[in-house]
Amino acid sequence: MKQVTHSNEVVAIFHKLSEWKEGLDFLTNDSAYIQAGTWNYNKDKVLKAHRHKNNPRMVSQTQETFILLSGKLRVDLYDENNNIFFQEELSAGDIGIILNIGHGYYILEDNTKVLEVKPGPFTSVEQDKEMIQ
Repeated sequence: MKQVTHSNEVVAIFHKLSEWKEGLDFLTNDSAYIQAGTWNYNKDKVLKAHRHKNNPRMVSQTQETFILLSGKLRVDLYDENNNIFFQEELSAGDIGIILNIGHGYYILEDNTKVLEVKPGPFTSVEQDKEMIQ
């Protein structure tokens, strides 16, 4: 797992398919607005049935997790001056978590498929995003 820092803060996490650990492995810390972890279990493992309680939380910033299902892409991370300071190439099975940094994506292969997850509810692009370029 690669944690990218900027101004002494973890701003993004990249986790390659080859890095999965056995069992439950949370990639984000408990204070992140998005909680992302991996499961790696063998056949017949039983996870206890449960439901999540109504537990209101205040989320003041959108954070996103994405899983590259097929293809290849590059993630560009931007500093506060809108300059790229970090790039990471990801392939099928890899995970990206954007916590608190400007970012963009460049698709490197045809038929690249990504599952993106972020907290809701969605309000509008104007309220949620500041475009960099």
